[in-house]
Amino acid sequence: MRKDETAAAARQHRSAGALIPGFVPTLHSLDETYKFYNEAYGKGTIWGAFEEQKLLGHIALEPGWIEHLYVDVDRQGEGIGRRLLDHAKGEQTDLQLYTFQANQRARAFYEAAGFVMEEMTNGERNEEKQPDMRYRWKSKDHE
Repeated sequence: MRKDETAAAARQHRSAGALIPGFVPTLHSLDETYKFYNEAYGKGTIWGAFEEQKLLGHIALEPGWIEHLYVDVDRQGEGIGRRLLDHAKGEQTDLQLYTFQANQRARAFYEAAGFVMEEMTNGERNEEKQPDMRYRWKSKDHE
């Protein structure tokens, strides 16, 4: 994903995130979300799935971590998230992520993709103060 595409990823983060139980899309302004994505672009890798010029989904990676995975609200359930996740698994052999405990859809998605829950928290460490869980996936070649 190019730096000039991060604004579309930021908007997608807010709109798709609004569907997540416990996610508060207004916790940060849209300008703050744009700034976050512009800064995140330099820290890790953001991969996008596109149809022509339209961003369908994106995944933000840092070494060993999936920071974000969002798919356009109108295109969820089409395998876009799975393709992004599979791409990340091809790039790294050990991945972790956090998701809210209340986000049953994400939990089922990651568990079906081979992620295993390693920790449950009370949400004290996240901005939303929502109980979350840490998942981990390791390549079978590196277990």
